[in-house]
Amino acid sequence: MRWSAERWLLTAAAAIVALVTLAPLLWMLSVSFMAPGEAAAFPPPLIPTDPTLANYRELFVTYGIGRYFGNSLALATLATILALIFTVPAGYAFAKLKFKGRDRIFQALVGALVIPGQIGMLPLFLMLKGMGLVNSYAGALVPWLAGIFGIFLVRQYCLSIPDEMLEAARVDGASEGRIFTSIVLPMLTPILVTLALFVFLGSWNDFMWPLIILADQDLYTLPVALAALSREHVQDNELMMAGSVVTTLPVLILFLALQRFYMSGLLAGSVKG
Repeated sequence: MRWSAERWLLTAAAAIVALVTLAPLLWMLSVSFMAPGEAAAFPPPLIPTDPTLANYRELFVTYGIGRYFGNSLALATLATILALIFTVPAGYAFAKLKFKGRDRIFQALVGALVIPGQIGMLPLFLMLKGMGLVNSYAGALVPWLAGIFGIFLVRQYCLSIPDEMLEAARVDGASEGRIFTSIVLPMLTPILVTLALFVFLGSWNDFMWPLIILADQDLYTLPVALAALSREHVQDNELMMAGSVVTTLPVLILFLALQRFYMSGLLAGSVKG
């Protein structure tokens, strides 16, 4: 089949956009394998002259970046699990359960979405300080427990579940817990994966809140540890690029692996309700 001129132009435009998008990531990966000082040359080289793993060895052996990687992984995993535990039942309740003030409460929550999260950081910090949760992972996890956007996303998807199906289960004697776990949760798989990705990526990449709440260096997450390291090695471009690869590559692989569920969940959530 012969391609039309329009199809060739669209393909070429898509290829250019993809190249522009991937170019910084590819250069970051290339620089991470360069010898110290090589990336500072002008014009900067695109490919390392003599590829080396020295930058990665220095990160893991000298600066113990593996500890911070583990901290980020543990924190992001816990944040994802807790967010699903609290957010999914709340979204289902706002969609399918009737209780006094349901719509008003939900409208207030949606209205709160326009408030920047940074505004609430100081009050939240003071509240957690009074509870003795500063400089702990418990305090770092609090903002992820029940995100309003997650509740909204789950609710919009739950609106598509037929009420007749749920009523039939109730007539058969199923409890609300059984209905939720046996009927609703299996139908929510795409949106659960989407929400899990949102929370995991958000927690993994979060810099401001861990910087505020965690004072002990041993508790630092990967972004905070790399920021601290960059102040000491501001000219070590190759070392910093290696750190950026360590930070970016795991979540990039995770996103690509679950992209199918992520896109289906977003599209489904955008047309429900």
